Order: sequence, then C-alpha cells, then structure tokens
Amino acid sequence: MCDEFTEAENDQWALNRREFAAIGAGVAALAALPGCATAGESATASRDVVIDTPHGKADAFFVYPRKGRHAAVIMWPDIAGLRDAYKTMGTRLAAAGYAVLVVNQYYRSSPAPILGSLMEWRSDAGQKKLKPMIAAITPSGTVSDAAAFVAWLDGQKEVHTRKKIGSCGYCMGGPFAVRTAFASPARVGAAASFHGAGLVGPEPDAPINLLAKTSAAYLIAIAQNDDERAPKEKTQLRKAADAARRPAEIEVYPAQHGWCTIDAPIYDRTQAEKAWGRMLALFKANL
Repeated sequence: MCDEFTEAENDQWALNRREFAAIGAGVAALAALPGCATAGESATASRDVVIDTPHGKADAFFVYPRKGRHAAVIMWPDIAGLRDAYKTMGTRLAAAGYAVLVVNQYYRSSPAPILGSLMEWRSDAGQKKLKPMIAAITPSGTVSDAAAFVAWLDGQKEVHTRKKIGSCGYCMGGPFAVRTAFASPARVGAAASFHGAGLVGPEPDAPINLLAKTSAAYLIAIAQNDDERAPKEKTQLRKAADAARRPAEIEVYPAQHGWCTIDAPIYDRTQAEKAWGRMLALFKANL
C-alpha cells in the first residue's frame, strides 16, 4: 500500500517537481499517451451517478462508448480516491470499448473528490484526512459494495448483460478487484490488480484465499519495490491461482509502487503502457 515505507522508497525514484509538472495530471498526462483524452472523450459519453448499497449511497463516474452495449468494468482507484486522474483513465478504457464505472470507495465518509491528486496523500494534511476514511472500509463492506455495483451495471442500457464484467484496481484497489470477482462469481470474468496492496495474508477473506471461490481470470502486476519487501508473495499467489485453477498472469514490473496512476510522481509511462495492454488483453479474452 502507499504507506510511509513505500513513500520513502518512491522518493528516491520520483520525478522532481519541475518534471512532474511537465507531465501534469489527469487529461494532460493522458494526452501524451497513445489514444489521447480528446479522442477518448469524443468517442464516449459519461455521467455522474449515485448507487444504492447496503451501507448508503455511493457516488461514481460512469463512462461508456456513445453507441451500443458493451461489457462493463468496475475501476477501483488508488488510495487517493476518485478524482480527475481516474476519470481520465476510465475514459480511456471506455474508448477501448467498455462501459466503465469508476467508484468512490470512500463514499461512507464523503463524496468524491476527497483529494485532488496522489501528491496530496503524501502530505500530512492528506494523510490525516484519509486515514479515518480508510479505517471505515472493511473486506466485507467492499464485497457488498461490489455486489451492488455489479447489480447496478446490469440495469444500465449501455451494458451488455450477456457479457462478463471485469474489474481493475490500483494500490488499495488491487484487493478490491479480487473481492469484486468473489462478490459476483457468476458475472465477473476478469480482474486486474496493479501494484495492489494486501493481496496475501492468512485471513480467510484475504484475496489470495478467495481465488478458488471466483470464476475470473487474473492479471496481477506487482511493483518492483513491493516485491523486494515481500519476495515470497508472487510465488504464493502463483501457487494459489494454480490450486484454484484460475488463469493468472503474475509479473513483477521494473517500476515502483504507483507506476500505473497518471498523476503519481512515480508514474512510469513505458511500464504503465505495458500493464494497460495486458489488461486490455485480459478483458478481450474473458469478458
């Protein structure tokens, strides 16, 4: 997760402020990538939505191709939550042919945006603001949220309900992607975790122990510094996926924790594009 240890390591790799400003956040960062934001926005439509869950009303951003019905994907943001960067990433995925629901995992505490960028999480004020909100999220709560999101998507005219649903999660959203597959095994056909935190643990509800209770194929993209801190986890995940007979691509990327998020100071375009391409391949094969 984006804890103090990861942040200290990332400080050694991060872009300086001038370089980070040059990359920019949200639309500006995506505009530098293949399939720029302008093209994505012209091919898609979007709306802010509110979804009833057992724990209240969850706000989210729903973006989809302008024409037709499509496989749906639930996108779980990183620790800084739903913000412009993830709306931009969701729009890019929608332009690839998916109906994408980018959720606010902190809805129990506040509507989005909670923070404007990942950089704000790295401040004392940002951490003070988020830590109680993080504490309000539980594994069982995430499972019930995911089930509600799947049910909501199945009621939308932009969603092709005969196609499976996908899920992707970043940082703290990584385990949420797996829990989405667990919440609705009949509907969720693929889940992708990018620099996911807390995938491995002894608890019965740890994501590694849920794989056998899902029907999804997986992409688990691990950050280099996360692997250095917990080198056994990739092997444990491999064994668990094989034992569960779940297809899984598990790889350590030569990039630091947070490398896929476009407003992260540690963003690595080359490795983020590789991970993005592997996610598209996963969804194409399984949704």
